[in-house]
Amino acid sequence: MPTDPLRCAGALIVDDDGRIFFQRRSPQRKLFPDTWDIVGGHLEPGEEVEDALYREVTEETGWTVSVVLGPVGEYAWTGNDGLARVESDFLVRVDGDLARPRLERDKHTEFRWLAEHEIAVLDEHRDVNDGLIRRIAEDGFAALHVIGL
Repeated sequence: MPTDPLRCAGALIVDDDGRIFFQRRSPQRKLFPDTWDIVGGHLEPGEEVEDALYREVTEETGWTVSVVLGPVGEYAWTGNDGLARVESDFLVRVDGDLARPRLERDKHTEFRWLAEHEIAVLDEHRDVNDGLIRRIAEDGFAALHVIGL
């Protein structure tokens, strides 16, 4: 078992209406099956957080990061695999057709753009991730208010 936590990078992708992009993890996923999630994942060996952020957005959506608006927060969590992780999340804007993300179909089954008043949907299966995604979403919308979006 590793003694250091695994590092993750996450993107809260924002559209022109101030909504944030979420995608549902497939029921077959080991971590957080069938729950809503932000875009992101583990850093590869030797990879920096920002590089992972850009890579994960492209891998999971087909879009490219155009600008990092700012940090949302850093979250320490342990998955149902027992491994500790530290996740750094950022608000980002992307280039591409926002109505047509290219989801990794074996990993994600659907997507939604949520406004702040709609985030209760993230409570679905919250027991699986202890409400982590809802907390990240709340922090993301709070950060949007701070930067004036």
